[in-house]
Amino acid sequence: MNDALSQLVELTLESVELGNLTPIILIDGRAGSGKSTLAEALKNRLFKEGESLPRLIHMDDLYEGWRGLDAGVDILIRQILRPLAKGVGASWQEWDWVAVERGKWREFRGGTPLIIEGVGALNRVSAEQSAIRVWLEVDEQIRFERWVEREGSDEHWAEWAAQELDFYARERSSELATLVFGF
Repeated sequence: MNDALSQLVELTLESVELGNLTPIILIDGRAGSGKSTLAEALKNRLFKEGESLPRLIHMDDLYEGWRGLDAGVDILIRQILRPLAKGVGASWQEWDWVAVERGKWREFRGGTPLIIEGVGALNRVSAEQSAIRVWLEVDEQIRFERWVEREGSDEHWAEWAAQELDFYARERSSELATLVFGF
């Protein structure tokens, strides 16, 4: 992961140096592929080596529950990416997984790198606005083990995997990536 991380830091800082004050970095891949881990490490390294704290948006905060992949992607596009493309601030409500409803409002005005990680982050619309597009490939058994460790059971595994397959067949996210890593 260190080589991938170093490459992402270098590319992001180059983008900033070239005048892109809000480079968008998309990190996508199937559940359990290491997206959150890579995104958090990237945020921390960019903060250490850059001049400001990057913003990190987790797609988990946009989905509307276990059946909400498409709804989360819609929120990403309509409430975050389109406003940023117009030069206005983005605002959205995070999904509260405990209350099972929309919760806290969040805002982002730009001026620092934006990392968006999660299933659905890389799609045809987001790809057009991004500076860096990452796809993570990991063996299915490893992904499943990570899922069970994180969620405590495999209760929603099949339901979520079916949404992923449908989304990726439609969006062809792995083909939109500029970088592919396997962890």
